[in-house]
Amino acid sequence: MGPVVQDDDKRGCSHVPRRRALDGIRRGAGRAGIRSVFVVLALAVLASGCSGGGDGSGRAARPAPGQQPEKAAPPAAPPARALHAYAGRLRAAHRARVAAARRWGLGQVPLTPPAPPAHKPEITTRKGFEVDGHEELGLPPVFTTVPTEDKVVFLTIDDGAEKDPAFLRMMNELKIPYTAFLSDYLVKDDYGYFKKLQDQGAGLNNHTLHHPYLPALSYARQKREICGMQDVIEERYGKRPTLFRPPYGNYDRDTLRAAKTCGVRYAPLWNEEVFVDHWEYREEDRDLHPGDIVLSHFRGRGDWKGTMPDMVRRFMDKVTAKGYAVARLEDYL
Repeated sequence: MGPVVQDDDKRGCSHVPRRRALDGIRRGAGRAGIRSVFVVLALAVLASGCSGGGDGSGRAARPAPGQQPEKAAPPAAPPARALHAYAGRLRAAHRARVAAARRWGLGQVPLTPPAPPAHKPEITTRKGFEVDGHEELGLPPVFTTVPTEDKVVFLTIDDGAEKDPAFLRMMNELKIPYTAFLSDYLVKDDYGYFKKLQDQGAGLNNHTLHHPYLPALSYARQKREICGMQDVIEERYGKRPTLFRPPYGNYDRDTLRAAKTCGVRYAPLWNEEVFVDHWEYREEDRDLHPGDIVLSHFRGRGDWKGTMPDMVRRFMDKVTAKGYAVARLEDYL
């Protein structure tokens, strides 16, 4: 009779707990945050005691009969080591986030957004924001909210007038994603400042060369304003934008035709606007909604009763208190 081979479960070494633990990591990260992840990681470490070839007690496996101990193959490194390292990185990142929130005077630690969606939502023009022939001509959709069930909002910041180093530090330390829409006449005195934004992960997009009221211009002049800014961003920052926001949120059919010709795919507007001392809303309920785009500006004490960090503090305190995380707009498009 040949040797009897026991399956893992009969040896007390089932891999099912480990698989369940790893599944729990994924669920915990999305639902209960870092604390739940740590609990699941601990369970995963306990479940992995048999994975190194032991008898379930954590002891190393003995060599098979006839195999000399000094020649025995070393047991595989348990996956617990990788899980411990991952848990350590999560703890360190969370501690840094807590310290940054305290340092910048936030009321609560910002919530971590979910992973970018594997399948991007379909973006369509908001009802009432269409122009003649919008769909037939394949013009860029104009929208104020991204269709998503994720409890996230998107911060967008326009023009480029204020270049506050404290804002750069704050956003980098807090790891808050945002998207900038730039006008050349305001950023050209310090292109380097916005390169730092880009290096920290901010998306740099088109807000025209000179910030004009576009519907008052001919098609040819609108095209120069939009395509000209596309050229500037590509030359200075290495990438031609696919997002364009018309100044003041005003546009007509020629605006979107010109934008499409220049390589623009989306024309996001906004559903709320945040200032240093107040919020403004497009909707009658005066509230946040999943997928809302929030507008602000590169402004300082010359225009506001405060600084850009003051604006970010007001923004973050509200969205966090409402249970929202801040996600990167480009990740959903």
